Amino acid sequence: MSMVTIPLTESQWKRLQEKARRLRVAPEVLLMATLEDLLTRPEEDFRRTVEYVVQKHAELYRRLAAGA
Repeated sequence: MSMVTIPLTESQWKRLQEKARRLRVAPEVLLMATLEDLLTRPEEDFRRTVEYVVQKHAELYRRLAAGA
């Protein structure tokens, strides 16, 4: 099994914990279920999701690229 580490802001971590608590699962279980859902979606849904995320965070990506 491969391991992946992703950075989360404190706010993201708290929101993830809250959602997991409401669903009565561990945050890691919620993330794995979300990832599995993403990986099994039809490609068109995935493409729209990726476009949305990239567009939503475009300024952040530009700043990160400029600092690299």
